[in-house]
Amino acid sequence: MITPATILLTGKNGQIGFELERLLPRLGKLIALDRRDLDLSNSSEIRRMVQELRPRIIVNAAAYTAVDQAETDQDAARAVNAEAPGILAEEAKKLGAALVHFSTDYVFDGLKKSPYVEGDPTRPASVYGQTKLAGEEAVRQIGAPHLILRTAWLYGTRGRNFLLNILRLASQQEELRIVNDQVGAPTWCREIANATASILQNLSIVPDLVSSLSNVSGTYHMTASGTTTWFDFAQAIREEASRAPSDLSWIVAATAGRPLIVQRIVPITTAEYPTPAQRPAYSVLSNEHLSRTFNVHLPGWRIQLHSAFSNL
Repeated sequence: MITPATILLTGKNGQIGFELERLLPRLGKLIALDRRDLDLSNSSEIRRMVQELRPRIIVNAAAYTAVDQAETDQDAARAVNAEAPGILAEEAKKLGAALVHFSTDYVFDGLKKSPYVEGDPTRPASVYGQTKLAGEEAVRQIGAPHLILRTAWLYGTRGRNFLLNILRLASQQEELRIVNDQVGAPTWCREIANATASILQNLSIVPDLVSSLSNVSGTYHMTASGTTTWFDFAQAIREEASRAPSDLSWIVAATAGRPLIVQRIVPITTAEYPTPAQRPAYSVLSNEHLSRTFNVHLPGWRIQLHSAFSNL
C-alpha cells in the first residue's frame, strides 16, 4: 500500500492558502499552517518544522504583502519574502522534496507596454518587489525541484483586497476616485488555487510527483486573461454587486450590512493618489508558458469576477 505524500502548506489563512487548503487534501496528507503555527521570520523554526514533518511537497502561500508598509518595515519583509523561501528550498532539497512558491508582478518595473514573459528583465521599484524577487532567486539558486508562480492583482471574498475595499467604500461614499492609469489583470485567488491544484494533480499521475515536477521546474506566470485598469475594475465590481443577491454573506461582511450608495466612480491618475511604494504602471503577465507546459488556462478577468459574485 502506497502511503499518501505529505504536503506542507504555509499561509493557510492567506488569500491563496485559504483556497488551497480545500483542494490539496486530494493529493495527499495535508498539513496546513498559519503564522501562529510557523513564524517564517524565524529561520531555525522553519528548519525544525520541515525536518519534523518531512513533507514531499512544500507549498509556500505565505508572504509579507503590506506593500506600502514594507518600505519602512524592510527587515520583516525581507525575512518572510526573501529569506524564508530560500530556507524552505534548502530543506526541501535535503529531503528530496519539491517546493511550490508564489511570487508577484511587482518583480517588474511596469514600464513595458506588452505582456511580460518569464525571461524579461526584472527591475522591482518597491521594497516589496525587491524582497519577492530575492525570494525567487534564492529558490532558483538552491536548485530543489520547484515551481515559482507569479500572480498579479489578486482578490478574494475574504481578507484584505481591492474587491472588498471597493464594496466597503461604495457603502460609505457617494463618490469614489480610482486610479485609471495602471493596467493589469485582476485574478480571483480561487482560480489560482484551482490551477495550482490541477497542475499538481496532473503531475501526480506519474508515480513520483517530485520527479515529474523536477522535469518542469521553473518560473511561470499565472493570472487571469485580458486587461483592465483599477478604475474599470471598480466599475465592474459595482455592476456585479448591483446584480448580486444582497444577502451574500461575504458582501454583507464587506459592507457591514449597509446598502451601496456610490453614485459616481471618477478616474484619476497615479500622481493624484500617491503611495509610499511605487506600483507598476503595467502589470500584465503572459500566461503562454504556463499554457504550453501544463495545458492550464485561467478564465478572463471579467468571467472570474462574475464567478466570485456567483459564489454562494
